[in-house]
Amino acid sequence: MNITELLSHLNANADKPLLFVLPDGGLIPAHYHITEVGHVMKRFIDCGGTRRTLETCLLQTWVHDDVDHRLVAGKLATIFSMAGDVLPHHDLPVEIEYEDGVVAQFPVENAEIIDGALAFHLGLKHTDCLARGICLPGECAPAAQAAAVASSCCTPGSKCC
Repeated sequence: MNITELLSHLNANADKPLLFVLPDGGLIPAHYHITEVGHVMKRFIDCGGTRRTLETCLLQTWVHDDVDHRLVAGKLATIFSMAGDVLPHHDLPVEIEYEDGVVAQFPVENAEIIDGALAFHLGLKHTDCLARGICLPGECAPAAQAAAVASSCCTPGSKCC
């Protein structure tokens, strides 16, 4: 889900409390705070030497001992309005950062109303090889498949990665 879609849900349900449903079906405790709205830009080179960028909007949650705290959808929309030029555009995918033993980031996948609350369902992130044609014999890199460039595929036994 991108920022525009998230804001649409927030504004349409401004008075509703917010829930974040973890991939295992559990919930981020209802008394969480949103402590950051950030633009994260990752610039990197994959193992095949291709330069890449990845941009997201990251919402950091923080759970404190003030168990009566609750955030409603309209308040989160207001927090977004304060982000101003921190967010370069609203097409960025939204991720939630949550700590429960380790800090993890979860993409926001969809929203629904559950028991009078606006619930955002969170998905999982996975690692992947972006240069499969170089690292895995017989497989083509995702970008190479889209461009139909067969030369990015390794030959068996070439040890090209």
